[in-house]
Amino acid sequence: MTRRLPLLLLALAVWPLAACDSLYDMGDVWLGENKKPLAGKRVSVMVHERVLNPDPSITARDIRIPAPEDNDAWPQAGGYPSHAMHHMVLNDGLKRAWRSDIGAGSSDTRRLMAQPVVADGLVFVMDAEARVSAFEEKSGKRLWRVNLTPKDEDDDHMGGGVAYDNGRLFVTTGFARVYALEAASGKTLWTQTLAAPMRAAPTVFAGRVLVVTVENQTLALDANDGRTLWTHQGIAEAASVLGGANPAVSAGTVVTPYSSGELVAIRIENGAVLWSDSLAAGRRTDAVSALSDIRGRPIVDRGRVFAISNSNQTVAIDLRTGRRLWEAEIGGLQSPWVAGDYLYLITNDIEMVCLEAKTGRVHWVTPLQRWENMEKKKGTVLWAGPVLASDRLVAVGTHGWAVAISPYNGEVLGFEKMPDGLSIAPAIANGGLYFVTEAGELVAYR
Repeated sequence: MTRRLPLLLLALAVWPLAACDSLYDMGDVWLGENKKPLAGKRVSVMVHERVLNPDPSITARDIRIPAPEDNDAWPQAGGYPSHAMHHMVLNDGLKRAWRSDIGAGSSDTRRLMAQPVVADGLVFVMDAEARVSAFEEKSGKRLWRVNLTPKDEDDDHMGGGVAYDNGRLFVTTGFARVYALEAASGKTLWTQTLAAPMRAAPTVFAGRVLVVTVENQTLALDANDGRTLWTHQGIAEAASVLGGANPAVSAGTVVTPYSSGELVAIRIENGAVLWSDSLAAGRRTDAVSALSDIRGRPIVDRGRVFAISNSNQTVAIDLRTGRRLWEAEIGGLQSPWVAGDYLYLITNDIEMVCLEAKTGRVHWVTPLQRWENMEKKKGTVLWAGPVLASDRLVAVGTHGWAVAISPYNGEVLGFEKMPDGLSIAPAIANGGLYFVTEAGELVAYR
């Protein structure tokens, strides 16, 4: 289905001078022809030197993506277990509906890492001190909160996340424990202690809770009682990028990412390894990019695995055989987004990129804001996302802004000022967007 967006009357090179409560109504944000501009020097918020360029071999043509579809839940980090969400629906006239305090936000000693999940009319989220809360999706009212910090531990906590399945909430923590909670009440159903902490949320599929530890071990736990069904040990890494990615599951195959750059396909029923690949690249020599982490969630879509590593590798792999279909020298820490025949991602060079899913060729490139202070080039902006809904790629930044970009040509459609900085991509469900800010707030747009 071909969609062409009308050009909005926007001054795209000017920083928004005021904020409104809608991602669509940009009248109070952008200067139009009939508005008198405010005094002061204008500084571009999006443009910096472009690193990637569109592939010259691609002839000009319309980009076609699937029509938006309703989804009544976002039950796990990345949406559904395959992480292939394609194109979601947002409500018309989307506006900020409510804000709720989830507890502890990010600080120098702790980080918020858990994406919110939505199911059965509730939004579940974990704060930076391992406290899990449930909120009403419509009102933002908190129904329950449980503290999962062990009594013999301090409050410093890094990592973990939540996943919903069949009336239960499964939680991983940086204290090396996995919990199953009753989703309606927060009551603990079982607890399992592992040998190492977890940085990423679990993935739940076919009665198994799949978790990855900081020591690059994948475990499949029985969803009913937490007992270990099988394990897989990857290559341990002495250093890695903070955070992690939960496995993707499709067609009975678990695709597990490790901080070593390994990508391993495992049979979900017995833990047998089908194939493995490495997304570690030897060409980058600076300290950060030399880390081979696969921090973005892998995606499985129509028999293909898409994955990106920190060390300049983006690949498409045949799920059944493990054969590489294509590779591109593009690195990133955020999860890609697949929609039909196109792959969208944010690179380490602070650019939003559209790739052809069949070949990896670059269709368009949009630079994102690199600095909080553009004139002095201070305060690096980190971006999370994208997610695709109602013909808008939405990404969020640590400077406290969300940006909407056209999936068809990369044009910037508008900005939204958020209550605080964001480093976690939003969840989408029932036509709404759910953000978690660095200050520890859950913000709903409905």
